[in-house]
Amino acid sequence: MYRKFRFDSRVLGLALMAIGTAAAAAPVPSAPQLSARSYVLYDYHTGQVLAAKDPETPQPPASLTKIMTAYIAFDALQKGDLKLDEQITISTDAWRTGGSRSFIDPAKPVPVEVLVHGVLTQSGNDATVALAEHMAGTETAFAHLMNAQAERLGLTQSHFVNSHGLPADDHYSSPLDMARLAAATVRDFPDYYPWYSLKSFSWNNITQPNRNRLLFWDKSVDGLKTGFTDAAGYCLVTSAKREDMRLIVSIMGSASDRSRFQEAQALFNWGFRFYETHRLFPAAEKRTDAPVFGGAQRSVALGLAEDTYVTVPRGRYKELAAVVEVAPRLTAPVANGSAQGTLRVKLGDELLLERPLVALEAVEEGSIFRRAVDAARLWWQE
Repeated sequence: MYRKFRFDSRVLGLALMAIGTAAAAAPVPSAPQLSARSYVLYDYHTGQVLAAKDPETPQPPASLTKIMTAYIAFDALQKGDLKLDEQITISTDAWRTGGSRSFIDPAKPVPVEVLVHGVLTQSGNDATVALAEHMAGTETAFAHLMNAQAERLGLTQSHFVNSHGLPADDHYSSPLDMARLAAATVRDFPDYYPWYSLKSFSWNNITQPNRNRLLFWDKSVDGLKTGFTDAAGYCLVTSAKREDMRLIVSIMGSASDRSRFQEAQALFNWGFRFYETHRLFPAAEKRTDAPVFGGAQRSVALGLAEDTYVTVPRGRYKELAAVVEVAPRLTAPVANGSAQGTLRVKLGDELLLERPLVALEAVEEGSIFRRAVDAARLWWQE
């Protein structure tokens, strides 16, 4: 469609023009260099990677796997396919699963809610397998659900063969995929994500603390999961929110239990100290107009389909510049939500983001007279 048109570029009005130019900000120091095998510091709102080391390298995820298991359970709960008060009889296979446990008694039915907390807080492999079997029949069938969700979410360096993360061939993920999965969990399940912040959970007269020590160290931290196997090393995916900014740290292959938390804390402190995230524009708010030829109306309002955020070094927000590029010869009919232009935001010469501008309303074809007049106008402009 765009090949038909000449494009005009215009500075995007009031919101960014009013910001002006700021004084030079202090340079951002280098990010902390961690000893972990790989990691990423990820901004939740923008998807921007602020610091990383081999973030897309596939490797064993250990119990970080359970973030995907929980995502599927949350999705089923939200759709009504799974109920918190459903009673589940635990299979022998689930009860015998090794590693960390929720100490579920196979002789007594257990409600789904207890199993979910067993996954999130206690990291119980028995609870995880029981939940997976209940939702899909078998671990193998549940792994198919996990991989389908991974594909839907764009997790290109992940493949799952079990629900819990104990070592298995062809079972892997990457720090960046895990950060994206964590962001999807926060975004898609606001009613269930807070369960990740529980500091302990009790069942069968046994109380176990949450293994994410940052919940006890840093009040801005509110999730997610730890993991460990000999092959994976010490792993952690965790998120913190300070004011309106949320960051996610994903670490794989840290050297010790304590080091993964210290390394995550260092990344959080650096990221929050030297960066800031702003919502530039809300969704569905008019940013500009595009002329429409042959339509029932002369122009169509263009805006953004989703809220648009940007992450910049602190003190440099006022240096942002935004430009829209729209088609000057748009012809009716125009579908509501169709892409009709582009928004670009730059910081100096660096392009920070590019988003499509979509029609905020439909424009039907005009009368025969209107179409004839506009066709003549177009002919004379050639």
